[in-house]
Amino acid sequence: MRRGPSARRGSPGRSGARRRPGADRGRILRAARLLLQGIGETDLRRDQRATPRRVADTWTADIVSGYRSDPARILGKTIPADGHDLVVVRDIPFTSVCVHHLLPFQGTAHVAYVPGARLVGLSKITRAVDALARRLQLQERLTRQVVEALARALRPLGAACTMEAEHLCMTVRGTRKKGTRVVTAAYTGAFRSSPALRAEFLRLAGGPAGEGARR
Repeated sequence: MRRGPSARRGSPGRSGARRRPGADRGRILRAARLLLQGIGETDLRRDQRATPRRVADTWTADIVSGYRSDPARILGKTIPADGHDLVVVRDIPFTSVCVHHLLPFQGTAHVAYVPGARLVGLSKITRAVDALARRLQLQERLTRQVVEALARALRPLGAACTMEAEHLCMTVRGTRKKGTRVVTAAYTGAFRSSPALRAEFLRLAGGPAGEGARR
């Protein structure tokens, strides 16, 4: 008997999220070998013997390991909220990779939400940031994805995120301006409609990201 559309394997749920298989180690291994051949280094051949394997392991297990993680699942275990007081988790370190040049950018995130009916463990927020960061990314998109993940999982009255990072694509190539920092911010719900709430979040976040973040 033919299955109807609702019974198809691998169909996304109501949220549209799909389970990600993760990075393909074998292809990354072959790509690393081609990269070394393209660079043409010959004096260090003995040192390069294990390089493709090391590159494949590092990218798969660490640098883009976020593709194997589901932020919705990470944030899915919640508890009832007793009130609607502001929650801020600040100074979350993160590392990601620029999708344009495959060079790292790293910095600090500050995340906040005003609970609706549910709360989530604070460590889950840091794990969700890490899961989204350890992918090929744009900082602007990453910042937005953090607040959208919170909004979908918790249905808060509002969510906010600011990120400040240094991009190697700006410091080791192109303009080569070492020390340049990129600050991004994203808001939903009450943070969009209330300048006072945004100001309180930025004050509590502190630091350059808190002081200089713009919507």
